[in-house]
Amino acid sequence: MAKKIFTGTVVSDKMEKTVVVAVTRLFQHPTYKKTVKKVERFKAHDEENRCKEGDKVVIVETRPLSKDKRWRVAQILGEEAGK
Repeated sequence: MAKKIFTGTVVSDKMEKTVVVAVTRLFQHPTYKKTVKKVERFKAHDEENRCKEGDKVVIVETRPLSKDKRWRVAQILGEEAGK
């Protein structure tokens, strides 16, 4: 089975070796046919604490690492400018 891969923005880096990543997804409502934006937040493992708030990252599904962590940061795409 293929692992899920999402791209999102780091919204919190306050924990040790963990970041919270917000992934935004657009989909069409099944009844009303309106485009809806849904933001999901995932806790992802960041071994070297390299991610900062505002960074765009790629997260990959992995085995459970803790109660809430089932993702790990695979790549940092862009770092926040001006911080």
